[in-house]
Parts: sequence; C-alpha cells; structure tokens
Amino acid sequence: MLSVLEVDVFIQASQILRRVSLDVGEREVVCLIGRNGAGKTTTLRAIMGYLRPRAGRIALRGQDIHGRPTHEIARLGVGWAPEDSGIFPGLTVAENVLISTWTRPAGRPGPERVELAYRIFPVLRRYLDREGPEMSGGERKMLSIARALALDPELLLLDEPFEGLSPAIIPGVSEGLAQIAGLGRAILIAESNIYHVPPFATRLYVIERGEIIFAGRPDAVYDDAATMRVIGGAA
Repeated sequence: MLSVLEVDVFIQASQILRRVSLDVGEREVVCLIGRNGAGKTTTLRAIMGYLRPRAGRIALRGQDIHGRPTHEIARLGVGWAPEDSGIFPGLTVAENVLISTWTRPAGRPGPERVELAYRIFPVLRRYLDREGPEMSGGERKMLSIARALALDPELLLLDEPFEGLSPAIIPGVSEGLAQIAGLGRAILIAESNIYHVPPFATRLYVIERGEIIFAGRPDAVYDDAATMRVIGGAA
C-alpha cells in the first residue's frame, strides 16, 4: 500500500532523514520507533506532504505522492493524526469530526463515517458540543484519531498516539486502534516508547539519527541488543 524508498529530507541546511525506507502493506499495523528527535515525525510529515523529500520516492498503491499537496494526499485516502492532536480549537467535537467528510467527499456516506468514528471512541458522544480547549489531552487524542477516521482512509498515520496519556486513558486509545485495525485499515504509528507498541502490530522499524537501524517483527527487536540500547529507555 505505502512504500517509502530511500528518502532524504532536509529542513533548511540540516539533513533530517537519510535514505529512509519502509513499507506498510494492506491491513498492516506498522510501528516506527525512535527517540525524540530521531526523525519519526519528519518521516510522517514527508509522507503526508508537509515536507518535500530531496531524494527518494513515496508511493501509495504504486502511485507517486511525494511532492503532492497535503489535501491531495488526504483525498487519496491517507488520514493524519499529529502528535499535538491538531484539532481545531474553535470548533466543537461534532464539527471537528464532520469536517473530514468535507475534506474527502468521495467514499462512504458522511453520516456513516461519522457514526463509525463515535462507535470506535464512544466517550466523544458525551462532548459533542465542547470545543477543543475544554477537553483533556487524552480526549483530544481520541478526537484527532476519530477525525482522521471520518476521512474514510485506507491508511492512517498516527504520530505519538499514546504520548503524555495517563495510564487510565491508554487502554481506551489502544482498544480503539485495535478496532480500526480490525476494520482492515492500514496503520502507521510513530512512537518514542517501545513499550507502547500494540500487541496487534505486524511490523516494526526503529529510526535513529534519521536512519532506519532495525526492520522486522516487533518481538524480534528485543533480541537485538544494540537496538534495545538505543530505544530501551526511550520515553
């Protein structure tokens, strides 16, 4: 579904990504693990069109998407939930979810997509008329993912979905992601904490200083002593 091949990304004069390659197949849940500043967010932002690679290729279902505007990539079926949630603070919960159906009008009917978002994160039904600043950090994370899901994407990009959440909130978010994966949506999760990798993840990449240093099954990383020294204490 998604192929990132030997991508280099610079921000001003600084090279952030160096020949980064990764793949996300149909129905896969893939995790990109790395310490803060390792290049996780830059990778996701390059896929989503916020950053333009200087070299390499990014393709969705075999179609090049690098260099395309972000709104075009979204309309091709890529949903995005950024690390800071990125919800519109002046809009209510209901309006934040609904706006995705306008962004990508094709696909399933809008009401069906909105209903699915609330079915995955039912707690949001309590706050339909609340605006972003009136919600907790965990609720904003759920809303960000629900809004991305209402786009009706084939692929979801989730940047640090568990970052900063209380232990009481993490199971609800994890269960929501498990349900989304069960629907057959492909998911790429960027996380700084190896212990936040969900049990249903199918593949794992580790990035350090802008380079992929591990690619394989999630359980295999624990047998790689060198990689675990890099990420074992990440948080």
